[in-house]
Amino acid sequence: MSSRKAAAATPPKANATQSAGTAAAAEKLAAEIQRALKAGDHDVLTPEALQTLMTAACRLYAAQVEAGSQTLPVGEVTPTDIMVTASGLMRAGNLAVFELGMWQSWTGR
Repeated sequence: MSSRKAAAATPPKANATQSAGTAAAAEKLAAEIQRALKAGDHDVLTPEALQTLMTAACRLYAAQVEAGSQTLPVGEVTPTDIMVTASGLMRAGNLAVFELGMWQSWTGR
């Protein structure tokens, strides 16, 4: 095996450090948002910042599921939180519940 192939097959160690730092930053941001919500601050993020964050989280979750992850996307939330968010995601993707049902039956997800 050439050294170029060996280098390509071994992920760089900086990536693991970066991932740990990103995970820590995400957990810190989530905690700050939860604290703000408990204090009644619903404007802790601008609509643009929330949209950017939701877009990244949506894409990351989809990529992880495609890679085989079985982790559910949320922890402790209410059914209303889920329905409001799911409805907004469906509107953003211009999707109907029928299309979701068809996709679920085709993919088994």
